[in-house]
Amino acid sequence: LNALHYNGKAQFQPVLGKLLTERPKLKTRVREVAPIVNEVVKEVNMLSLEEQKRIVEEKWPEAPFKERVEVEKALPPLPNVDKYKRVVTRFAPNPDCVLHLGSARAIVLSHEYAKMYKGSFRLRFEDTDPRLKRSALPFYEAIREDLKWLGCQWDMEAIQSDRLPLYYEHAEKLLQKGGAYVCTCKPEKFRKLILTKKPCPCRDLPSVTQLARWRDMLKGMFKEGEAVVRIKTDLNHPNPAVRDWPALRIINPKKYPHPRVGGKYQVWPLYNFSAGIDDFLMGITHIIRGKEHLTNQTRQEYMYRHLSWKYPEAIHYGRMKITGGLLSKSKIVQGVRTGTFKGWDDPRLATFIALRKRGILPETIRRLIIEVGPKTVDVTLSWDNLYAINRKLIDPVANRYFFVRDPRKITVKHVSRAVTVKTRLHPEQPERGFRIFKIKPKNGEASFWISSQDADLLREGNVIRFMGLFNVKIENVKAGVIEAVFYSKSHQEAKKLTAPLIHWVPAETGIPCEVIMQDATTARGIAEDRCRQLKTNDIIQFERFGFVRVDSADWKLTAHYAHR
Repeated sequence: LNALHYNGKAQFQPVLGKLLTERPKLKTRVREVAPIVNEVVKEVNMLSLEEQKRIVEEKWPEAPFKERVEVEKALPPLPNVDKYKRVVTRFAPNPDCVLHLGSARAIVLSHEYAKMYKGSFRLRFEDTDPRLKRSALPFYEAIREDLKWLGCQWDMEAIQSDRLPLYYEHAEKLLQKGGAYVCTCKPEKFRKLILTKKPCPCRDLPSVTQLARWRDMLKGMFKEGEAVVRIKTDLNHPNPAVRDWPALRIINPKKYPHPRVGGKYQVWPLYNFSAGIDDFLMGITHIIRGKEHLTNQTRQEYMYRHLSWKYPEAIHYGRMKITGGLLSKSKIVQGVRTGTFKGWDDPRLATFIALRKRGILPETIRRLIIEVGPKTVDVTLSWDNLYAINRKLIDPVANRYFFVRDPRKITVKHVSRAVTVKTRLHPEQPERGFRIFKIKPKNGEASFWISSQDADLLREGNVIRFMGLFNVKIENVKAGVIEAVFYSKSHQEAKKLTAPLIHWVPAETGIPCEVIMQDATTARGIAEDRCRQLKTNDIIQFERFGFVRVDSADWKLTAHYAHR
């Protein structure tokens, strides 16, 4: 029954616990019972799931059982889907940095909802600020690569720096309709007026004058900061940031050339104008973004009313923080430029490229975001939330190996003959194959590498168990010399003695290994010989150390640490 509950793999501890609960008299004989339970569990686990079901149904037809099925959390439905022919969502990054975990919510939710409704998911590069949020050419392709890695393929792509004529066209329409005006007031003067809910002198000038000023902006008759196109709103709106918000401004093209179009344009749209125009022109039906954009929606709705457009459905989720995770693009960029971080893939960062290098799966991120969903409350996650999901995904597929960190040699005496140890690459999947260790003693002695951490805990007279091999008794731990003597082979005897288990690598074998840790330090040591067969991007588990992703394995194995 336990095996059927765990998809064909019975668990020793629950089975033993159930037995002792039903037969409490056996508690005094647990040392005798436990090895028997362990053997039976192994025997049951060698059967196929179908055979296990057959035996239960044949021998205990009255026994109820349920297979454990993990039901993935579903996203709540989108509002007002029936109003649209098809759902269209978008992800709109500024290519001024690589993507990081903070971007995952907008990406995954937008993509998943489009997929859920058999709609369209679109990518839009918002690169219309060559002065403050300057984009850079490498980031366009880096963002595309990140989306492909996440499995969020887009159906259509737009780059705003290619769309300036469209923005100009709609600015002119708004000026003609009286929904916008060109303001030439000093910023300080405008600020004082707007805070007192008074119009600036430019607001009510005739459309002929507004259009003339607009053309002068395009011709370069105004310098940076001398003219701004503003969208007319309600001057009595309680939020001053909504009142007559800026839509287009002048940026000096010689001082701040754009990485894609150079100095071709000097009038550039601000976020609310270009994003608002594009959401309509690209047919976006559902905008999925953070609640910090609620004020932006209010601003854009005024512009939509001037243009007689219907505003899309907007879903605003709460802020998502990762404890200990740096999610500020400006700080990431600064850290890379100053050398604080070694690059965009520095393991201390939560960038997708760093997570990818460490062996975090894209499916992990997708499941995490779906679990969080589009709820409006703020969410604080820890790295453990991410690691728990990733562990579930990689544990069934990651082969096991030994890695000895900061190795120290231990010599074991009285090893009378050669020993060959055959260990499964995966404890629950014999079909994956085996690792074979050959211990060849010389004059009754065999030497091994063990980790310094284990060596520091050894005391003379203690018995320890070499995992999968044999038990030894420590004789000497002095002046860097560790000597032991063969004690016994039985694993059950090690359990009776509560002997600690340690991993090992036969001396004179192994491959040098470096593991880049989460804090960007390097763990150095020796990995077992079988690791020479590993390939780049293999995700494995170093027993008693953690999961790692392999970078390379030639004369030296290099890997990145994922998590325990």
